[in-house]
Amino acid sequence: MSRPASGAVSPPARPPVGPLEVRDVSLAVGPERRLLLDRVDVTFPPGRLTALSGPSGSGKTTLLSVAGGLLAPSEGTATLAGSPTWRGSGDPRPEVAFVLQVYGLVPVLSARENVSVALRARGVRAAEADERAEAALARFHVADLGDRQVEELSGGQMQRVALARGLVVGADVLLADEPTSELDEGNRGLVLAELRAEADRGAVVVVATHDPAVVAACDDHHALDEGRLVPARPLVG
Repeated sequence: MSRPASGAVSPPARPPVGPLEVRDVSLAVGPERRLLLDRVDVTFPPGRLTALSGPSGSGKTTLLSVAGGLLAPSEGTATLAGSPTWRGSGDPRPEVAFVLQVYGLVPVLSARENVSVALRARGVRAAEADERAEAALARFHVADLGDRQVEELSGGQMQRVALARGLVVGADVLLADEPTSELDEGNRGLVLAELRAEADRGAVVVVATHDPAVVAACDDHHALDEGRLVPARPLVG
């Protein structure tokens, strides 16, 4: 499949951590036990860029949340290199990073602070965290917005800040939910290059998307419909 050219600077390649495996997972919610996921069984390998497609409400965000340890499955397991991703609290393992569709940024913090805080939470000292945050913002061409509060940014700018925060930690697993939904073609290509760089260094990278160009740039493609895996077909723009 086609790969966008990347000028990204990422950490050096490393031995793969192991696959992210979802085994026979179902998730039921509410008093009527409505199924959001229905016996999903899929493996996301390290070193590859994987697309997860499906209509709105098909379960893409839910599957990312279960796979990454934000939600506990009702049945089945989600494991990274054989260890459960769910830790009983809804806090993901430090090896897992998310780029959320709703961005998850703190409105009263600056763009730089929103990225820096992800590193500080992992024990990185403030000065180093700020320096690495600045470099991550530069990767997405928003370094000049570092001092701006995120509530002052456009949707596309916030999306790129959220991507910088997700990538800055160098996690073993990166789960990105519609990371190009607010971007023009040029910035979409930039984001795809950075996601490719993450996979090339050995990370598991999974992208939930409606975008045919994103799917075409990925190595693997899985599709969901009504919480079930269905045959994946090329998307039409």
